[in-house]
Amino acid sequence: MFEEKGWRRVDDYIGAALISKEEAQEETLAANARAGLPAIDVSPPQGKLLHLLACAIGARRVLEIGTLGGYSTTWLARAVGEGGKVVTFEVDARHAEVARANIAREGMSARVDLRVGPALEMLPLLESERGQAFDLAFIDADKPNNAAYFDYALKLSRPGALIIVDNVVREGAVADASATDDGALGARALFDAVAAEGRVEATAVQTVGAKGWDGFLIARVK
Repeated sequence: MFEEKGWRRVDDYIGAALISKEEAQEETLAANARAGLPAIDVSPPQGKLLHLLACAIGARRVLEIGTLGGYSTTWLARAVGEGGKVVTFEVDARHAEVARANIAREGMSARVDLRVGPALEMLPLLESERGQAFDLAFIDADKPNNAAYFDYALKLSRPGALIIVDNVVREGAVADASATDDGALGARALFDAVAAEGRVEATAVQTVGAKGWDGFLIARVK
């Protein structure tokens, strides 16, 4: 049974108990709402999960595909520490403008390299720079291209890196063959690509909360 109100209440409880005011980025979420950005950021507990995973593997370089208003970007930028870097891609110039302001207000501008444009056009340029490999990649952009984004993240990641993809369950549509919307098709294409990729080991975790019923795919580069 779909219990979104209860899930949201528990998310609020988790946030109040385990996420400090300084961490929560309430002003970032408010600024995103004022600017009319879609309310599709990760939730505060999910943001802190990304932060903890990045900290746990000692991530110093993070690739993010899908900046939106910079909420998850800031969680990741805090994790990489001084001298670390988050390279993040955002297709919408207006969203990127809002994100830059939010990231600056959180004091993370020096840790973030925000690039504006279609990620699939810009990722080959990033690859050509031959910079240091990434320790963690977070993919949260247009869902039909998730398999292609995963492929680039794998190319750009070091052995032992984590690749995390959001919104892969889609209220169960990923496992419903009758669901033929772009998001469901993109999720299944991602699972097929990861299952066939011998260079990673992976799982997916369903989530419920303020963002409804969804989930993350988490892969580790061998």
